[in-house]
Amino acid sequence: MKKIKCIILVILTVLWISVPKAFSCTIIAAGKKATADGSVIISHTDTGPDSRIYYVPGKTFRAGEMAPVYWGIQDAGLPLEDDGEVLGYIPQVKKTYGYFHSAYSHMNEAQLGIAESTTAQRPELVCTREGGKQIMTIEQAMIFALQRCDKAREAVLLIGDLMIRYGFLPSSGDGSETLVIADTEEAWVFEVFGVGNGWNPGTGKPGAIWAAQRLPDDQATMVPNWSIIKEINVEDDSRFMVSENYMQEAIDRGWYDRASGKPFIWQEAYSPLPEEYATSRFWLFYTTFMPSLREWPDRKLDPSNPYKGMQPYYQVVEPLSIYPFAAVPEKKISVRDVIAFQRSTFEGTIYDMTSYPEWLVPDGNGGYVKSPLATPFPGSEMRKLIKQTYRRPVARHRGHYGMVMQLRGWLPDAIGGVYWVYLDNPYFSPYVPIYAGNLSVAETYNIYDPEKYEERSARWAIDFVDNLANLQFRDIAADVRSVRDPFEDEMFAAQEKVEAEALAMYRKDQEAARRFLTGYSDTKMNKVTEMFTDLRNQIITRYTNNRE
Repeated sequence: MKKIKCIILVILTVLWISVPKAFSCTIIAAGKKATADGSVIISHTDTGPDSRIYYVPGKTFRAGEMAPVYWGIQDAGLPLEDDGEVLGYIPQVKKTYGYFHSAYSHMNEAQLGIAESTTAQRPELVCTREGGKQIMTIEQAMIFALQRCDKAREAVLLIGDLMIRYGFLPSSGDGSETLVIADTEEAWVFEVFGVGNGWNPGTGKPGAIWAAQRLPDDQATMVPNWSIIKEINVEDDSRFMVSENYMQEAIDRGWYDRASGKPFIWQEAYSPLPEEYATSRFWLFYTTFMPSLREWPDRKLDPSNPYKGMQPYYQVVEPLSIYPFAAVPEKKISVRDVIAFQRSTFEGTIYDMTSYPEWLVPDGNGGYVKSPLATPFPGSEMRKLIKQTYRRPVARHRGHYGMVMQLRGWLPDAIGGVYWVYLDNPYFSPYVPIYAGNLSVAETYNIYDPEKYEERSARWAIDFVDNLANLQFRDIAADVRSVRDPFEDEMFAAQEKVEAEALAMYRKDQEAARRFLTGYSDTKMNKVTEMFTDLRNQIITRYTNNRE
């Protein structure tokens, strides 16, 4: 029996190691009739190394100038405004919009927003820098769209054309990519797959396969590192946009047969068999926001059976087809609802890593209680010690940054577009607003070197507390919430008043309004760094091992 248990543990460890680490981004999007305030909402979590954000003003260029295409935009080891190696050039436009630059750039001054999630693709579609002539990464295409577009449809077509013309080059492992591209009126889900190694633009063949589907205004959706587009009606250009080869590539590779009489399912054609790191988040989203849509698999914890999450014969392996492209939420979704979801660690479900019996300790009265060490983010060595296999939550301790964005057409772009940004781990980090009209980003949010601690860096301040939480996780998490939550509550309560003041100012002096919003955001960012530096000092004092 011991030998069997050891074999199982080795298998589980191998399975965890094999999960692609790039597949850690979750998107939630909601149309304007599905949200509590009538805004279009999109969001993005990410776990790459670079969390720095800075503003790039719009510029004017001379006729004939060329724009560089970079490899290295996500490299946190490069200087702040160094995007790495130039792979090629594309024609420059006469004038660009200002936008907020980051590893995945999210918003421009015209209220165009983009969220990203690396997705899984068949191995035959993977290409590498060495294996072909593709040069267009998704993060570079996002930048070009934010610089050149003010409408979502326009951005979809531009990114699609860039991928076809210059070839899609994966930059997060070997994955494909999904974007949600939105403006104040609508949101589109854009999915792009590679065409494998050996591509050369000189052949005239497309350098990618892509499709886009409009999110209905009254519906919400999510992308958990997996394709969500299913059947495509190319005749309905109000709902779908596609590359010319969107189906033909699957036919040529033997993945779809027209003569079969079966419908062409985009998701099935180009994605591999589903994996639990994606289906678990599909399940969480739909059971959270659309619990009555259908009968979902039962993955709630059973207090009488602490081993439920470990019983493979109990768990349903559901087909992806049960999860729709999007659905109408049973309650209108707010920014804070999305923030709560981004902070989720599957509490109360079989995926909750704090629910394992190994965390139970004697209570001194003949019973057991959960140890204050119980954490939803056990590191690899802790998992070996307590014999847990990894469950991938929405919130990640190997964080990076992320956001929830509101796009509001009834306000001027400078005020209407706001994205609420967190750094490092959303479970701990506060969210602070960056407005489309902001003229800069506080220095503390664009200082970060993963190889060198920096006292002035908000990311390092939050990460320090995140690491200290391992001393006594449950108690320290409560300490953080006791400071962070009132800070956030105050910001959300003041949002309407701040924006009304900015709007009154904007009607008289647009630049003054932009300076006002910039100062407001910078104050909040600086407060985050101060808050977490203070928490660090309090936590190390309160939970020092010099005490019993």
